[in-house]
Amino acid sequence: MPVTAKSSDQPNRLIKEKSPYLLQHAYNPVDWYPWGEEAFDKARTENKPIFLSIGYSTCHWCHVMERESFEDEEVADALNNNFISIKVDREERPDIDHIYMSVCQALTGQGGWPLTIFMTADNKPFYAGTYLPKTSRYGRIGFLELLDRIHEMWLEQQDEVNDSAERILSAVKEAFLSDAEQGESGILPETVHDAYEQFKYTFDRSYGGFGSAPKFPSPHNLLFLMRYWFRYGNEVSLDMAVETLKAIYKGGIHDHIGFGFSRYSVDNKWLVPHFEKMLYDNALLATAYLECYQITGLPLMSKAAEEIFEYVLREMTSPEGGFYSAEDADSEGVEGKYYVWTPDEVISVLGEEKGREFCLAYDITEQGNFEGKSIPNLVNASDEDIDNAHQLYEERIKLLEARDERSHPHKDDKILTSWNGMMIAALAMGGRILKDSSYLEAAEKAWHFIIEQLQREDGRLLARYRDGEAAIPGYADDYAFLIWAGIELFETTGRAEYLEKAIELNDGLMKLFWDEEKGGLFLYGTDSEQLIYRPKEIYDGATPSANSQTVWNWLKLSGIIGNQEYADRADQILTAFGDSIVNQPRGSCHALSGAMYASESNREVVIVGREEDKEFQDMVKAAQSNYYPFSVTILCKEGDERRKLELLIPDIGDKGMLMGKATAYVCVDFACREPVTSAVELSRQLEEFRHQL
Repeated sequence: MPVTAKSSDQPNRLIKEKSPYLLQHAYNPVDWYPWGEEAFDKARTENKPIFLSIGYSTCHWCHVMERESFEDEEVADALNNNFISIKVDREERPDIDHIYMSVCQALTGQGGWPLTIFMTADNKPFYAGTYLPKTSRYGRIGFLELLDRIHEMWLEQQDEVNDSAERILSAVKEAFLSDAEQGESGILPETVHDAYEQFKYTFDRSYGGFGSAPKFPSPHNLLFLMRYWFRYGNEVSLDMAVETLKAIYKGGIHDHIGFGFSRYSVDNKWLVPHFEKMLYDNALLATAYLECYQITGLPLMSKAAEEIFEYVLREMTSPEGGFYSAEDADSEGVEGKYYVWTPDEVISVLGEEKGREFCLAYDITEQGNFEGKSIPNLVNASDEDIDNAHQLYEERIKLLEARDERSHPHKDDKILTSWNGMMIAALAMGGRILKDSSYLEAAEKAWHFIIEQLQREDGRLLARYRDGEAAIPGYADDYAFLIWAGIELFETTGRAEYLEKAIELNDGLMKLFWDEEKGGLFLYGTDSEQLIYRPKEIYDGATPSANSQTVWNWLKLSGIIGNQEYADRADQILTAFGDSIVNQPRGSCHALSGAMYASESNREVVIVGREEDKEFQDMVKAAQSNYYPFSVTILCKEGDERRKLELLIPDIGDKGMLMGKATAYVCVDFACREPVTSAVELSRQLEEFRHQL
């Protein structure tokens, strides 16, 4: 009997979910199911194929497809009668998204969201695509027409459909195994140089970044270029990173009114963004700007990091201290409406004189640069112009207050462990590099929130918190980025609790995710839902992969604790994915940053003293102000903290204060130079230390 679409005032099953994305679809007339056995059993019982739709709450084209199709009763009737429809939030279930995105890319050569999958009741896919309009346009088949075709195939050729699904799954598994489990190949210096050469070849000398539009910031690639400069003394590498970071800051991808950075730029000038803001982009960009500031001392770099933190602490921080996930590109159904201005709108807030001055500074014109309005930007500004624009501080605040009266874009307020780990790490770095205690306080508050709310009593990390509920077994990314956060907090504060927790989390990572047979980390744990296959990933896409980040973490932990097993495990990851990295060096830049680190001698700076002593503080400042990416700094504070640290780092037991003074030890491969008792002497040793790299 045909099923009639529900009216919009009758919620479907998604109303019981916590995901903002799923809740956005709770009043669709489509009879949605969340991912789970109820849906699969229904598909088997009624002998229907499954329609799987994957997206996220701040996804522009997800909103478009919802308005065109999922809110449409004709489409809903077709889905409800002939399919079992499942909605998945890719940010909650990256495991499901990774598997079916791999299918889409294998079948179509591309991917994106919303991800559209048709599959059998046992989760085997036989069709994949992305956004589809309701009716044929943009050169795409219409969604309604596709539903009719697939329904007809299912009724008349079900055996062939099942056979096709088996072949597709086998081919994707084979490709996955080929990419992820080749092994036996080490990472040679030539691979690192190949990645650099690829960046050099595609560098945009006019506007920074690499290749043509669209342009993504990809901060981990810029971190690689800065580390390549440090390792090999290549000034071109540093210049590419610096110029790109400047260009990103000047562009419209940077919100010059409220701060923070959007996901990517649709043009080559970084002018017109896709306006959604993601926590992970801002965390990784803050890290890149901080490291660039350490290298160059350019005020623009520190300002960029400070503005990111201001945005995150103002707009993206929960009362408990955790960080929200994202802000939408759309408001009132229009992309970018919240962010753009006309001269009249600016003048109405600032008055004629200051309004015109602001418009001139930030390129707000009558003709506009985006659909008749203007995205504030400094794309063509000189350094002097930028300084002058920054003087309009009070005017910017007034415009921000006026903008806040507009309809605000949707905020995805779920708290993800992995993305919080990235932001905690960035804030901890900001606290020590910029000497701003408020950043460290925010990092510590978020850390304790994650540990208290998203770690079970048995130690298992969970992936998502929202509306008082922590759920979903954590992924390798959750462990990798939270371990990174713990390491950064430890290097900033010297407090043993952060190192101890990082070690504990690492034990959990090894137990749940490590591939004992071939090395590397699986995406999801042994105790998680077992899907149609279990992927491993080294590719550094929108964020570094868990395997790449873990290489870095383990080399850091090895340097801090003196445990060679961590370094050996890092080498096993690089070996396990060796062929994949060699074949796609530019796509594995964070892993290659780790490879450069692994090729260095172990280098550490240990500073021993009383925390309240000025000389101790000056030594800490000297050590933390400089750029030494392939080394560790251990702050050994006399008293209880020292006693706790000695249990974790036995080698510091023989490093004491000389003549009752704060003392620093600069060590290479666990052999230390003559200890020094002043910040001036430490700075001299660190400079020599740098020139020996």
